[in-house]
Amino acid sequence: MSSVDLPILPVATPESSSRRRLPAWLRRPLPQAGMAYTDNVIGDLKLETVCESAKCPNRTECWSQKTASFMILGNVCTRPCGFCSVPKGKTETVQLDEPDRLAEAVRRLGLSYVVITSVTRDDLPDGGAEHFFQCVTVVREKTGAQVEVLTPDFRGNRAAISRVIESRPDVFNHNTETVPRLYHRVRRNATYQRTLELLRQVKDEAPAMPTKSGLMLGLGETREELLDVCRDLRAAGVDLLTLGQYLQPTLQHLPVERYLPPDEFDEIAREVESMGFTMVASGPFVRSSYHAGEMAAGLEGA
Repeated sequence: MSSVDLPILPVATPESSSRRRLPAWLRRPLPQAGMAYTDNVIGDLKLETVCESAKCPNRTECWSQKTASFMILGNVCTRPCGFCSVPKGKTETVQLDEPDRLAEAVRRLGLSYVVITSVTRDDLPDGGAEHFFQCVTVVREKTGAQVEVLTPDFRGNRAAISRVIESRPDVFNHNTETVPRLYHRVRRNATYQRTLELLRQVKDEAPAMPTKSGLMLGLGETREELLDVCRDLRAAGVDLLTLGQYLQPTLQHLPVERYLPPDEFDEIAREVESMGFTMVASGPFVRSSYHAGEMAAGLEGA
């Protein structure tokens, strides 16, 4: 059992006087070098990233290191989650050449580990599972990179989930996001049990495939609620767990109820590690795809 000590990095969006003032540990200088190259590759190949669409606070740091988390199936989501800034509305046509463009981006950036996520596409019969399969397969065949998928819940469609499993991702990630009591506000049109069932299915069908999930803290959950969720995730066979601070992307999204200090994240990590997770990453700027390659690499020595 081991934990990942990830660096604390700055928020990328300016502080607003209408929001709660950010604590000192969330306000640090931003690195800038190297961003342009990543930006040019993504723009040239007309790809989407969760870094931009979800206003990730780690985008500048990651792009400066020529890495990004790619978002497939368009830039419009079918679910109105209260925490997420990805646009909602009329979805886009699935682009059949996206797997090839994605592989080309991986090649140009020289990535050996790639995170592929997506918007939720409840308008598609399989939720986009076949497109996930094609993206993972093409990226691996053309680049040799390891691939982690971060999927939606596919409305509990077991055949769709199985199709993604068949692509043999190196890590299968599906985020829990918050505690059951808050799902109606945070993860609208999703259910806690559906999330647990998806993670169990992956372990049942591919026992050797590492599974991963993550939660945002500071949305109003209690410590005991959080620990109960972590116990449920471990019982579902989850190997890797990420815990990070929720940051309000815009004033139209759910407010932050509380900013947890770094030492509290460390304390929670120690409690959660005792449950038997292979690896836990816990800190204010931890995100499910942040330093994902380093976390997966830690599996080999765990």
